[in-house]
Amino acid sequence: MSRQTRLDIYDRLYERYGPQHWWPGDTPFEIIVGAILTQNTNWKNVEKAITNLKNADCLTAEKLNNLPIAKLAELIRPAGYFNIKAQRLKNFLDWLFEKYDGTLKSLEPLALSTLREQLLAIKGIGPETADSICLYGFEKPIFVVDTYTARIFGRHGMIEAPSGYEQIQESFHAELQRDAVLFNEFHALIVRAGKEYCKPNPTCDGCPLETLPHQLDSELF
Repeated sequence: MSRQTRLDIYDRLYERYGPQHWWPGDTPFEIIVGAILTQNTNWKNVEKAITNLKNADCLTAEKLNNLPIAKLAELIRPAGYFNIKAQRLKNFLDWLFEKYDGTLKSLEPLALSTLREQLLAIKGIGPETADSICLYGFEKPIFVVDTYTARIFGRHGMIEAPSGYEQIQESFHAELQRDAVLFNEFHALIVRAGKEYCKPNPTCDGCPLETLPHQLDSELF
């Protein structure tokens, strides 16, 4: 598959939607919290949970670290699986304070491979969450893969099925310039198109990718 093919997808999506200004968050720490909270839920629920944290004046690493886990769980209840996610946030904070004195700036000089490896070692943080933190929290050039990515590019014959997370990610890294700004915007555009058109039961009419060859009969996407 040529480099232009994926860039053509990007160009079509960007022409339709324009810049997405993603990830929403006032600080890198807020972005990290959002990346953990968004697991298995939609962003509206995450926004409610983050608003609760802001209203409680505890959306900093130090304040969350000192917050009892039961109180944290109650504040993030709108995000769903709140007890599990509270523990995952605490796991991240334990790592941050034990290794880096609770300072996110200490993570900025880390090589992408080092940061990603350490994040993946934290219980409850998988590849998509780790890569979201690397890309959106620290502007590291790594492509974030999600269900929308697999569905859109699978249906358009640009990834083979079955393909795992790493395989799909590498297909983007191999064809695109390793650029955090490009990866940021591309992923956000994919999410937008996935939500509006490329659903499990797709609505192809009007999709910016409608005229490209695609197939919808695969159960894998």
